[in-house]
This record gives sequence, structure tokens and C-alpha cells, in this order.
Amino acid sequence: MTNTIIFDFGNVFINLDIENGFQESLKTLGISSISEDIININEDYEVGAISTEDFVAFYAEKFPHLNKKQLINLWNIILKDFPEHRLEFLKRLKAQNRYQLILLSNTNELHIDWVKAQIPFYEAFKECFDAFYLSHEINLRKPNTDIFNFVLNTHQLKPENCVFIDDNAENIETANNMGIKTWHITPYKEDVVNLFTTQKHLF
Repeated sequence: MTNTIIFDFGNVFINLDIENGFQESLKTLGISSISEDIININEDYEVGAISTEDFVAFYAEKFPHLNKKQLINLWNIILKDFPEHRLEFLKRLKAQNRYQLILLSNTNELHIDWVKAQIPFYEAFKECFDAFYLSHEINLRKPNTDIFNFVLNTHQLKPENCVFIDDNAENIETANNMGIKTWHITPYKEDVVNLFTTQKHLF
């Protein structure tokens, strides 16, 4: 029996434009592909292994034609809108008190700072959850199994009693392999508010 729902943040609640943002970033940075050192520092930043100051300094040194404000804006370019009807769905779900609600997101301090500044109901959103885990705060990231084990062990959960919702295929695969029920949501085609109509088999 499902007693816990684990939600991703990006492309589940807040809309992202990863593909266009990625292409715009490459163009603005003046590169055709992402080098290994950029991949590594991005992952380090996502698990909180380096500070925002050091992260921005790395990019400022590597791309001196852009100032720090431009670099931060470019980093945040994938972040779009947060439709408020998703917050209302979450509030109703919280009020029913039928499921433990957990957020599990790969993110970073700059993205969360943007969300706090741009989304006026961020704190109300956060309060809907029984636990709110951001990768840069817990020093773990999806799709690694250790982040799922962290959630399962912390809350003494059985995988088969959990539903995990994410837009990333690798994250979904890890969860599936661990016995967690999943919804691989398709951004802009599916909406999390339809969870109990389109995915009722998970419950």
C-alpha cells in the first residue's frame, strides 16, 4: 500500500526549459560542447561540495567576456514559471493527510535563490512537505542509489510503499531498480495535478 509520495521539483512543479537553455548557454559562452571540467564542477556544485562564490569564480575565469551577474543569469536561464494550480493541488493533498510527502531535488543554491526571489509562494510550497531534500544541502544527488537509501532509511520506508515522480529517465531507472513505484512524467504534456487520475494504478 502506498503511504509516501516522493516528488522531484524541476519539471514536476516548476517548469524548466533545459534544451533551449542549454543551447543558449553554449552560444553565450562561445563553446560548442561542455568540457569535462565544467561537468565536474557543475556536479560538485549540485552536491554542495563547492561554494557559490567559488562556482561563479570558476566560470568568471574561464569565460572572462561575461561578468558575474551575466554568468548567474545564464546559469538560471532554464528556470521558468511555477503554475499556482500545482501549489493548490499540493495543499489539498497535504490537507487530506493520507500520504507522507517528500521533495527530493537535484538543485543548487543559485537556483533556489532565484526561486525564492521569483516565486512568491515558495515558503507555502515548502511547508506542504513532511521532508524537503535539496541535493546541495544533503550532499547527495540523483540518480545515485545513496540518495534514495538516505530517504528510505531516514523515514523507515519500504520501497514498495513509495511512489516517486521525476522527469529524468536515469532517476526513474534507479528508483525502479530499488523497488520504488514510479511515474516518469513528461514535461508540458503531463501535469502532476493529474496524479490520481492518470496514475491511479500506483495507489
